[in-house]
Amino acid sequence: MLAPATLALRPCATIKPTYVSPTTSFISRNLQFSGGSKFGYKHSSSLSVRAVAVDSNKLDSSEPAQKEEKKRYYFLVANAKFMLDEEEHFQEQMFERRRLFEERNREQDFWLVVEPKFLDKFPKITQRLKRPAVALVSTDGTWITFMKLRLDRVLTGDFESDTVLEALDSNPTELKFDKPATWTAPYKKYEFGWWEPFLPAKSE
Repeated sequence: MLAPATLALRPCATIKPTYVSPTTSFISRNLQFSGGSKFGYKHSSSLSVRAVAVDSNKLDSSEPAQKEEKKRYYFLVANAKFMLDEEEHFQEQMFERRRLFEERNREQDFWLVVEPKFLDKFPKITQRLKRPAVALVSTDGTWITFMKLRLDRVLTGDFESDTVLEALDSNPTELKFDKPATWTAPYKKYEFGWWEPFLPAKSE
């Protein structure tokens, strides 16, 4: 009589999941199986590696910042007493333009500069000016031309500057206008200092 067969179970090795890297996956797609062997294969030579040389000096050095382009400024200039104390309607024109800019949320691009330093670049203009002088400066050349036609007795010009601070730089000057004995004009006399809101902001 034959003894009954017994089945013995032994622990088997744990199968770990295989991680396939992107490189291995790429190579496997380029393996071409041959027909001569069941498991034979040959490696394709389509995978290539290329090294690129980089100049270390370019890595360490930074590109220089681009220099800002110079901006052009336009101006009209006249004697300060004529411009600020005698010229009719100039005050109204200045405040009207300021109000327009505020309504449209536009940044102010016009200023009044008392004894501007840029006049040193215009000897032909300074020879014809009574001092102290005051200039209306703007980046809007069309508006300066318009104001010249309105004011008439003014001189005009334009120049380039690297910064607005340089363009609007001035020489310290104290303005003082004598009050007329009588005032016969139909409009109210200008108040002294009305032009101060249009002066360039003082730098720290």
